[in-house]
Amino acid sequence: MADASPALFRPTWQQALGRGLYLGSLVAVAGTVVVLLAAAASAWSDAAAPPLWVWVSVAAGPPVTGALLAVPTRGLTGTQISARGIRTLSALPRGGRRASATWSEVVDVRAERRGGRTVVSVYLKSGASVQLHAPYSGELFAADPRFEGKMFALSHLWRSHRFGGLPG
Repeated sequence: MADASPALFRPTWQQALGRGLYLGSLVAVAGTVVVLLAAAASAWSDAAAPPLWVWVSVAAGPPVTGALLAVPTRGLTGTQISARGIRTLSALPRGGRRASATWSEVVDVRAERRGGRTVVSVYLKSGASVQLHAPYSGELFAADPRFEGKMFALSHLWRSHRFGGLPG
């Protein structure tokens, strides 16, 4: 089993694009609030109001930048399945969450609804659960038409490792 290549699940390009637009939009909202406060402060003082190009760049710049950066960097996020176990890959590590688990630690693998998404959760002997970064499916940009097949493959790999290894 040591010579088998690991299975790798990554977000689709649409999911990466949607995530980039979402994060960019959050930055744009925060930036717009700052420019709005600057405009309000300029109304009470003799300072000049922010020009139109500042409004446009603050409102449109972050979502466009997020979309342009998200698709090429989607390879940094995902889930790797190997003979050793399950490992999550992330460009930004999530605070304090466990990033890997050996097969002997994994008790169950389930697809669960969390908010507006269906995600894969791995339950460990310790009682903790880890939400995998991929695969997942949701609405609009988060939809993955092949989620069920990926979930089946993931479940099959877990059962094969858990109950006697992969067939040769």
